[in-house]
Amino acid sequence: MVVESELEKLGLHAISVELGEVELKENISEEQKEILLKNLQNLGFDLIDDKKSKTIEKIKNLIVDLVHHKNGELKINLSDYLAENLNQDYNSLSNLFSEIENTTIEKYFISQKIEKVKELLIYNELSLSEIADILNYSNVAHLSNQFKKITGFTPTSFKQLKDKNRIQIENL
Repeated sequence: MVVESELEKLGLHAISVELGEVELKENISEEQKEILLKNLQNLGFDLIDDKKSKTIEKIKNLIVDLVHHKNGELKINLSDYLAENLNQDYNSLSNLFSEIENTTIEKYFISQKIEKVKELLIYNELSLSEIADILNYSNVAHLSNQFKKITGFTPTSFKQLKDKNRIQIENL
């Protein structure tokens, strides 16, 4: 909504505004582009204009969408998923991602999965076994080991930390 509002202020009309991507009805002038960039940066956004950065952003968006919104599809092979959705060879995607982000696609994917585990632990609606199943871990031990490696805490310790720091609503 923020991006659409900034576009409208410049007299530009969006056909679609998706996570990380905008399609406009008309061409944008260099002057409009500079104004838009300045206004978006003031709001904490940025314009991605070069092809490599766009590809990296698309990889990240696909992974975030897969982990946080398409749990059922986590069973597919990540390399096939990315190659198919981006119509590019996975090896070139992987090399580009590593070069630009200084981490691998796999590590980024794992960090997103761990963030999802944290979110699900905080909601406290699912057992660790259910979380492992939803996020396509082979077993709870695998999830726990990966969680500890990334966060330094076991899932149970993390959950206890969250509970200690949480203020009950009636005490607010």
